Amino acid sequence: MDLLKSIFKGDKVIWIIFLFLCLISITEVFSAASTLTYKSGDHWGPITQHSIILMVGAVIVVLMHNIPYKWFQVFPVFLLPASAILLVLVMMMERINGAARWMTFMGIQFQPSEIAKMAVIIVTAFILSKGQDEDGANPKAFKRIMIIAPENLSTAALLFGVVFLMMFIGRVSAKKLLILIGGLASVGVIAVAFLLMTKNSDIPFLHRFDTWRARIEKFTSDKEVPAAKFDIDKDAQIAHARIAVATSNVVGKGPGNSVQRDFLSQAFSDFIFAIIIEELGLVGGVVVVFLYICLLIRVGRIAKKCDRTFPA
Repeated sequence: MDLLKSIFKGDKVIWIIFLFLCLISITEVFSAASTLTYKSGDHWGPITQHSIILMVGAVIVVLMHNIPYKWFQVFPVFLLPASAILLVLVMMMERINGAARWMTFMGIQFQPSEIAKMAVIIVTAFILSKGQDEDGANPKAFKRIMIIAPENLSTAALLFGVVFLMMFIGRVSAKKLLILIGGLASVGVIAVAFLLMTKNSDIPFLHRFDTWRARIEKFTSDKEVPAAKFDIDKDAQIAHARIAVATSNVVGKGPGNSVQRDFLSQAFSDFIFAIIIEELGLVGGVVVVFLYICLLIRVGRIAKKCDRTFPA
């Protein structure tokens, strides 16, 4: 017991949330990986791989948790150059579903954008902790996000929000934040107008051009498409995800009883939440969201207790 306490030291609530999320993921990925099972012919293959990744991830979490926080300030020295090189290399690799996001190293698949996210966040924390006056408030970290955008615009957009929130917590002046918001809004308006007006998708580094434009058009369109006229072949992923949610009811169909997992090509990854709701119902979906909200609250409380800026 003492050994477990020494290994899993820290906030017990966070460890419990981590455990629950791992258990839910094992159950639901096992259910949602039917297409992978069919293609490989190995019933246990997908879930075995997923479980191994979770165990390796848990070991990494424990190791990182036991590293003194001051050593994290050294990470950007090698993480930033490494992530920049990897992001450039991944743009030259084979594309899956129109995007190049994954790399394989020693048999392990990973997204370079994940390394870049960690590097940018640590660098931002380092800049803010070293000076929160006029010099320290310069939002240089945003420039480092732009290299992610061509291959993973959604990741870049989310990271913009994370860095901006860190700058707000880091007491960057309201004037500079407003100037930054205005500048980003102007660039965003110009970019959206350009995407909607231009029909050329052969622009260098903008091979995801058509996807971005289609998403903007769908998001801004107020046209209601009746269920009878919905093109289930053209928008199969969206359609089957909606069917999964619509047929779930309050308690769902039960673990392992999903129907739409056989029609969603990315049921085990991009659309896993639809499968969670189909099998565990509205209750299961709310529980998963609640776990993430609890995690956010606990992290916020820990940060508030920190007497130094960088770990906070």
